[in-house]
Amino acid sequence: MVPLESTRTTPTLPDATAMGVLTLRAGDLPALVAYYQQALGLTELASDADGVLLGRGGTGLVRITDGKGLRLPSRSDAGLFHTALLFDTRTDLADTVAAALRRSEGRYVGAQDHAVSQAFYFQDPENNGIELYWDRPRDQWRWQQHTVHMTVDPLDGRAFLDEHQQHDDPRTADPATVGHVHLQVGDVAAAHDFYVGALGFEATARLGESALFVSAGGYHHHMAMNVWNSAGAGPRRDTLGLGRVDITVPSDADVAALRDRLDAAGIRSTVEDHALVTADPWRNEIRVVAA
Repeated sequence: MVPLESTRTTPTLPDATAMGVLTLRAGDLPALVAYYQQALGLTELASDADGVLLGRGGTGLVRITDGKGLRLPSRSDAGLFHTALLFDTRTDLADTVAAALRRSEGRYVGAQDHAVSQAFYFQDPENNGIELYWDRPRDQWRWQQHTVHMTVDPLDGRAFLDEHQQHDDPRTADPATVGHVHLQVGDVAAAHDFYVGALGFEATARLGESALFVSAGGYHHHMAMNVWNSAGAGPRRDTLGLGRVDITVPSDADVAALRDRLDAAGIRSTVEDHALVTADPWRNEIRVVAA
């Protein structure tokens, strides 16, 4: 990991910033909704003519909208790398992972220990990436100045399930949250300029010119951007997959401050009903909402 600068001159997002609902555009809306319900134990919280909001315990996590007629993105396009759902306990994680492994519609990718967390990876039926993970306590995270120590060590998934799984129904697990969202972009330096320089996240780790991790409030990362498949990618066309990334800040004043920062940086945005909507250099839509 590349050590990061310990100071910055631009304002940052509030410490209480968190990720909100992740919107996906589906080619087969009913099938994708069914997968997230059956594999991940999400329940329908609301629906309208445009799509379905899914979540746990009343907390919205994923909104799936109808993208019928749109094409699938290519592997090298900018867009979603994965949505990461964070669980409070390893039992909640294990129960959900076991359910996802039983579904043949998606694909299991693997498991890794990241030092700050333990994670399992899947692809949904329309090839959207999913990470299911549990964080180690913050006092176990290792920081060098402003860089967090994260690894990609192997995790024995079978041993993890044998030790921690307690239920066959993932709906018994406590509510999850969207812990972070990981994007594919065309250039890491440009991603740093937008997400750190303009939006106001703090950089927490960087893998040379291949990946950037950013957060607010000392979290290991709320968002990440990489070029592992998408180096040089230009602005996205309308495709299936990522629809919008929601970020939650505490107040309308925080939304207004962000609008001023984006205006100063020459980045277009709109504000309506306690929310600011903008787009990164690859036309990934970002909405920042006052809690």
